[in-house]
Amino acid sequence: MVYWFICSPQGMTHIVRIRLALTLFGLPCSFCIHELRPAICHSSSQLFKTSQTIRPITSSSFNLYTSSVWTMPSSATPHVKSRCPKYPGSEIKRFSVPNDKVGWSVNWPQYLPVSYTGPSVEKKPVWADPDVGSFTPKFNSVDGAVDRTSFEGSYKVEKGKPINPRGRTGVTGRGLLGRWGPNHAADPIVTRWKVNANKAKISHSVSKRPILQFVSIMRKDCGEWAIPGGMVDAGEQVSVTLQREFSEEALNSLAALPSEKAKISERIINLFKTPGFQVYKGYVDDPRNTDNAWMETVAVNFHDESGNSVSKLPLQAGDDAGQVQWVDIDSSFPLYASHSHFLELVAKERKAHW
Repeated sequence: MVYWFICSPQGMTHIVRIRLALTLFGLPCSFCIHELRPAICHSSSQLFKTSQTIRPITSSSFNLYTSSVWTMPSSATPHVKSRCPKYPGSEIKRFSVPNDKVGWSVNWPQYLPVSYTGPSVEKKPVWADPDVGSFTPKFNSVDGAVDRTSFEGSYKVEKGKPINPRGRTGVTGRGLLGRWGPNHAADPIVTRWKVNANKAKISHSVSKRPILQFVSIMRKDCGEWAIPGGMVDAGEQVSVTLQREFSEEALNSLAALPSEKAKISERIINLFKTPGFQVYKGYVDDPRNTDNAWMETVAVNFHDESGNSVSKLPLQAGDDAGQVQWVDIDSSFPLYASHSHFLELVAKERKAHW
C-alpha cells in the first residue's frame, strides 16, 4: 500500500490509500445500465503546493499519474451541498443540521432525520441494492461485483446500515442513490489546446498563458454546463467507466452506426492510453447524499496534446447531455456544482490560462 496525504472537503487532512493494482486498469469497452452522474461539490478554489511528486501509475493498457504538485483543499464547513434544505427531485425537507452538529462525535439527542428512498430506487432496478434486512452486504470490502470500500477509509456500520463518514445530512435511507454506503463514479476531463488557423497555441491576452479547451455537456436535469461523467457499474473498472461515459455523453456512441462506433472506439482508446492526470479521488459533496449513502468519484484529465485524437471527432450530445461543445477553460465560465475547481487543477497542471 502507498499512502497519500490530501486535504479533504472537511478541511482536514486524511490518509487516503492509493491501491495501485485495483480498479483503475483495463480498456475493453462495454455498455451497461448506469445511474445519473454525481454533482461534485467543493467550496474552496485555493491551491497549495506540496513537497512531493507522486510517481506515475502505469500498466500495459492504462497510464495514470497523480502529479500532486497542487492539491485542492475545501471549505472548513463540511459537505454543504449534502445538507441542502430540500432533497433533490422531491418535496422532502431535510432535518436542518447546523455546522457545529455535523460531526457524529457531537452528542445531539434531538437529531431526528427524515427517512427517504426515491421511487426510482424503490422500484429495485439492477443498479440498486435491496433494502437492508433482505440481504447481507459486506461493507468496507469488495462484495462480489460491488465495491463497498471507501476512499475515506473504513466507515462505521450501525444497525446494519453504513454511516456517512462526513457526518449528518438530515436524511436517512438512500434517497436517489442505489447503493448503501459509497456510490462510486468517474469523471473524464478531456482537453486540447486552443489553436489558430496555423495550429499555433492561442494565449490569453491577460495571463499570457495558452488556453485549454475541454469537452463540456449541458445537463438535461438542470441546464448547467458540466464535465461528462457517471456511475461505475458493478464489476466495472474505472477506466472503462471513464471511456463509456465520455463516449455516450459527448459522442453519442450508443446511437452511432457500426462504422462510426469503430472510429470512435479507436480514437477513445488511443486518447485513454496517454498519461491521465488524476485530478481528484474521494468523497463528493453531493445533494443526493444521505446519512447512509454517499457519492465518491475519481476525476481524470486526458489531454489531446496534438489535437489529432478526439478533437477530430464530431461532438454529439447523448445519454444525459442536452448539448455538448468544446469550451475555453476560464475562471469566469460558470459550471455545474464545483466542476470549475477540477478544471483549475487541470489548468495549473498543464501550465495553462485560468
